[in-house]
Amino acid sequence: MNKRVLALAIPNIISNISVPLLGAVDTAVIGHLEHVYYLGAIAVGSIIFDFIFWGFGFLRMGTTGLVAQAYGENNAHKTRVILYRVLLVAGVGATAIMLLQYPIIELALKIIDASPEVEQFTRVYYQIRIFSAPATLGLFAINGWFLGMQNARYPMVITIFLNILNVAANLIFVFKFNMTVDGVAWGSLISSYIALALAFTLYKFKYDKVKIQIAWNDLIELSELKKFFTVNRDIFIRTLCLIFSYAFFTATSAKLGDTWLAANTILLQLWYISSYAVDGFAYAAESLVGRYLGARDFKQMRKAIWVCMFWGLAFGAFGTMMYGIFDRELIAIFTDKPKVIEAAMVVAIWLIVAPIINSICFIWDGVYIGATATSAMRNSMLIATILFFAPVYYIVEPYTGYHALWIAMTSFMVVRGVTLTLFAKKELFDAFNLKGA
Repeated sequence: MNKRVLALAIPNIISNISVPLLGAVDTAVIGHLEHVYYLGAIAVGSIIFDFIFWGFGFLRMGTTGLVAQAYGENNAHKTRVILYRVLLVAGVGATAIMLLQYPIIELALKIIDASPEVEQFTRVYYQIRIFSAPATLGLFAINGWFLGMQNARYPMVITIFLNILNVAANLIFVFKFNMTVDGVAWGSLISSYIALALAFTLYKFKYDKVKIQIAWNDLIELSELKKFFTVNRDIFIRTLCLIFSYAFFTATSAKLGDTWLAANTILLQLWYISSYAVDGFAYAAESLVGRYLGARDFKQMRKAIWVCMFWGLAFGAFGTMMYGIFDRELIAIFTDKPKVIEAAMVVAIWLIVAPIINSICFIWDGVYIGATATSAMRNSMLIATILFFAPVYYIVEPYTGYHALWIAMTSFMVVRGVTLTLFAKKELFDAFNLKGA
């Protein structure tokens, strides 16, 4: 089982780390420009697109669990139907995003109280990158399908290609053509469409050799549609809560001024890097739990859960150790502004403890997605967001100042881990008789 987990997890770790590393490069490139408000604009623009695109994260997560179960059933027709159905949903979603682009940006900037300079350059970034919606949602869909098919290599290749291309484009646009946030936006737009073309090429090369006839009625079959939208509804609600927490974090950081917005943006990039590494094992859990559930092999399903949890915790502990040793050095990679570095160091302790704390809920997320037991994920996230994240911030802020945001974020992750662990008895171990497996 260790070999199976690592065979799926390692490509996922490599591809996952490349995602925040892209954000890290963007942050480092912009963070070394003359004005700190460029970095603020990237932070605010990114959180807006997190709301827009992560809201459709179910296209990746929900697809993986459903396809993995169909794969475990050895039902090739069903796996292909799910792919076409999710690509159709992605197309409709992308069209809606582009049609609603103007009210989205106006509402977002009313909610996020940024400085005039940050708001100005956020608009520049947004008005370019918004047209990457079809490619971004399409990549969510096809990468989720590949993972459900137990193929972690293709998403790795696609993601690394996307991010290398994006970094190269950003460096060229910013340093050769003297662009700022517009150069970063154009880099994201162009690279996303080229990466989507690569994804479809890989799909055609490996999977399209055996033609499977798909009728329109297959795509709109009511029982399958109900399951598809039930799973994805829960993931959508869960994702909105997650996005809210990050958006609240960024918006509140913006109110503290451009220096604190820049400092918290850098720390959040490092937070992402550690979380995406652990998520490699969460993705492995999605693929394997779904596969063994589809095959009704509950003994292997139980083993996959605990092996993924072990590796996730081990990587989390390693991340905490690395951040504890190299916190200042890592922060200094992102900016040469002494005020920003010192501000980040004030609250760096929360970055240090994050990897080991966060790893528990990340792995459970993967397990629940693979089992399509998504209502428990939804409920856990609602509890953590509504009852803990925002209340904790407002309770502790008068006493802890700049630490309040990070205390709220840390409590949010702890509650997610605790509730998902408690829910596991009923939703997983009793539901599938895993105790006796």
